[in-house]
Amino acid sequence: MYDLKAFYGPNAGYVLELYERYRQNPASVDAASRAIFDTWSPEDQLTAEQVATTGIAPIEVSKIVAASALAHAIRSRGHLGAHLDPLGSEPLGDPALLTETHNINDDDLAHLSPSVVGGHSAEGTRNALEAMNNLRAIYSGTISYEFDQVKSPIERGWLRDAAGLQLYRTSSDPPFRRNLLRRLTQVEVFERYLHQTYPGQKRFSLEGTDVLVPMLDEIIKAAIDCGTSEVIIGMAHRGRLNVLAHVLEKPYAAILSEFGHMKHEEGVPLTDSFGFGYTGDVKYHLGAETILEEGATVDLKITLSPNPSHLEFVNPVVGGMTRSSQETNDHRGSPRLNVDRTLPILIHGDAAFPGEGIVAETLNLWNLQGYRVGGTIHLIVNNQLGFTTEPQDYRSTYFASDLAKGFEVPIIHVNADDPEAALMSVRIAHAYRNRFHKDILIDLVGYRRWGHNEGDEPAFTQPQMYEIIRTHPTVRELYARSLQEQGVLSQEEDEAMQQQAFKILEEAKREADNSYQPFEQEDSNGLDGYYNEPEQPPAIPAQTLIDFNAELLSLPEGFSLNPKLARLLQRRATTIGSDGGIDWGQSEALAFASILADGISIRMTGQDAERGTFSHRHAVLHDQHSGEIYIPLQQLSQSKASFSIYNSPLSESSVLGFEYGYSVHAPNSLVLWEAQFGDFANVAQPIIDQFIASGRSKWKQQSSLVLLLPHGYEGQGPDHSSARLERYLELSALDNWRVANCSTSAQYFHLLRLQAFNLLKYPRPLVIMTPKSLLRHPLAAASLQDLVQETFQSVIDDRSALTRAGAIRRLVLCTGKIAIDMLAHKLRAQAQDVAIVRVEMLYPFPAEALKKVITNYPDAHEIVWVQEEPLNMGAWSYMSSQLATLFDPDIELNVISRPGSPSPATGFSDLFQFEQERIIEGALRTTVKQYGGEYGG
Repeated sequence: MYDLKAFYGPNAGYVLELYERYRQNPASVDAASRAIFDTWSPEDQLTAEQVATTGIAPIEVSKIVAASALAHAIRSRGHLGAHLDPLGSEPLGDPALLTETHNINDDDLAHLSPSVVGGHSAEGTRNALEAMNNLRAIYSGTISYEFDQVKSPIERGWLRDAAGLQLYRTSSDPPFRRNLLRRLTQVEVFERYLHQTYPGQKRFSLEGTDVLVPMLDEIIKAAIDCGTSEVIIGMAHRGRLNVLAHVLEKPYAAILSEFGHMKHEEGVPLTDSFGFGYTGDVKYHLGAETILEEGATVDLKITLSPNPSHLEFVNPVVGGMTRSSQETNDHRGSPRLNVDRTLPILIHGDAAFPGEGIVAETLNLWNLQGYRVGGTIHLIVNNQLGFTTEPQDYRSTYFASDLAKGFEVPIIHVNADDPEAALMSVRIAHAYRNRFHKDILIDLVGYRRWGHNEGDEPAFTQPQMYEIIRTHPTVRELYARSLQEQGVLSQEEDEAMQQQAFKILEEAKREADNSYQPFEQEDSNGLDGYYNEPEQPPAIPAQTLIDFNAELLSLPEGFSLNPKLARLLQRRATTIGSDGGIDWGQSEALAFASILADGISIRMTGQDAERGTFSHRHAVLHDQHSGEIYIPLQQLSQSKASFSIYNSPLSESSVLGFEYGYSVHAPNSLVLWEAQFGDFANVAQPIIDQFIASGRSKWKQQSSLVLLLPHGYEGQGPDHSSARLERYLELSALDNWRVANCSTSAQYFHLLRLQAFNLLKYPRPLVIMTPKSLLRHPLAAASLQDLVQETFQSVIDDRSALTRAGAIRRLVLCTGKIAIDMLAHKLRAQAQDVAIVRVEMLYPFPAEALKKVITNYPDAHEIVWVQEEPLNMGAWSYMSSQLATLFDPDIELNVISRPGSPSPATGFSDLFQFEQERIIEGALRTTVKQYGGEYGG
């Protein structure tokens, strides 16, 4: 710093700014700099020699500092002064963007070298004024940037270059511009045609952000150029029909026939042979897929995921679909991940993006080992309204995109009325994702030409905004006008382009009208919710399981396991013998080993899933000295498929949505999600309701996802007792899934194998109420013969009671842990007239198996359903109606449970023990009806 001529541009500005701070307060700079500045004159100016060297005219140091500070402000805060609103509202602005704030003016800048501004904006300019104007055009025009939140200097430098060098600007060639106008014409005419032909029908028009379709075109073109195999898109309602028509190439006639069908038969379940199809959802929720054939060797699959009205809950689903598409699983070990194979795109609403917590949960997944997909391109379709709610009422931030800054996501803001700037934004976005494999976001600021849906009157709530919109020209009109002014297009060509687009739609309408047929109904399996004993997987030889067990207990040489854990695992070497004692975790590991040996890959996630919340799994082992990890199931010699298990973030909605998406896109993989406690699945209820339970019925979307929900009353309070079994049974219909509550580890073993066996033959989600205290309970343990000789039983009869069947007067029906509690109770030996029957598969209802059990006890005059849950929860409401049809009306049907309650369980352990004892005594004492009154129903 002794020689100022060694510095130039922003560097010189930094030194001089530091000098100004020194002049104001010497103590504000470091000692080394202070020692240098002490030798300078307070009135120091650039010398003639420095002028000759730098090319800067003599001027006060403060002017150079001011120019440098202004340039820095524009680079970091230029988005606050950008012209992003097509409707013309003034930007927020920032005093730091004004020249007068820095005590400088245009004349001062005209006398400064452009190197004071520096960067790409200074290239080819004569002075700092021209460079500063270039800088404002880059950062405060119809496109602007927020990059400061990106921590990596390499990434920030790349992003600054991408913005400043203008490498990603669109072509100025007339053919390119005419093609862009043609695409905008297709988008606009499609919406206008629907508006005129089907007045009042909802379609959630794209008008006001029409350029979204050309933006998606541009991303897809870049993906093809990079050799990407699949693009997966998630989006809400707005613009979906336009995207289906123009990006996924769904025929116009198919869309128009849906409008005609909805007009005449509103509410009738529909199916659609195009794409995924559906049986009962509105047309603007539908998904689709298509293959773009680009020459002989390059095909790109484009998938649009179906989406419910919880707008952003599709985000993690798309993430899971993407991850499954990127992974190769046909080998032993962990999956191989190629993030360049598949590109995810998420299209958000401006109110939903900051408003729905699932967005933040999904953003948090981007760099987690089990969930990374190599970056997602996010697009906010910013209407500047949420239904009737204005920004100041639906977010606490100035920009809708601000949430993403907390995850270091670069943000590009662009005016939706500048299509060429919009295309530049997606070119930068794709190049950044391709280079750094990280998320990037585009905030496309537009408007909504009509109401939230086409039946709304937006002027009721936003009269001034819609007064502007009524006379505001469309983006197609504006772009056509600019091309005409530049001589690229004639007015006649413009009109012909519109007429051609209308003509194509009229032909599609005639085709739709002439080929109108009633939509087919969803095929029924004829079971009507009753369990049909399925084909069982082949039995496993005992020696095979013994070999699996030995391999799973083998550790690499020198691997030092925690001594307590070593003793726990070593016990598994003895339980495979004649004495038995195979607990839940060991049964699961053996089931997984057999499934991998059959060539079926396994993916499992959940909070603390690697160890298991209750320290029962230990699928991932840790060396106590080095921290090195070892996963036995990845080293199994007989395995023909990959195994992966990940601890999830502290989230239910995003991770369950991710696993659902993965299971849909990987139908030949066994995918499991485990809740830390079953109750925690409550937080993911929209994923359960709107995807897992109903996805097949609404969209023909097949999933075999397994939900493991720890369930059972151990006096741990209301949030650690019930997995809300009643909710899953309430959602059960049309054979949509399986709901089970196993009471032994052998049953769990066989059920997992059955689920894997039916992945492709009969795909259905599986909900399992898994235990806590039963994980190591002797009565729930299995022997090797149980695993080898038995199969899954939907109903388990009381073997001891069968020997005295004629003496049985009461059949106690139950499910899960309460059966073991009763079998282990001291009163069990005295209750010789009671048979305890376990219902292991609750849905579909095992009617035939239960009928068979009931006939085993011809003298029984009473059937009692016993459950731990309160009367208004658990399985009783479901079972009562089902059981009533199975036996003679002379047989009495009763229930024993906790009293009805708004809370699943008490928080007091002594009260829990009292309640539990009352339930068991009521079930086993037949001489006193303990189930009446307070504990009855």
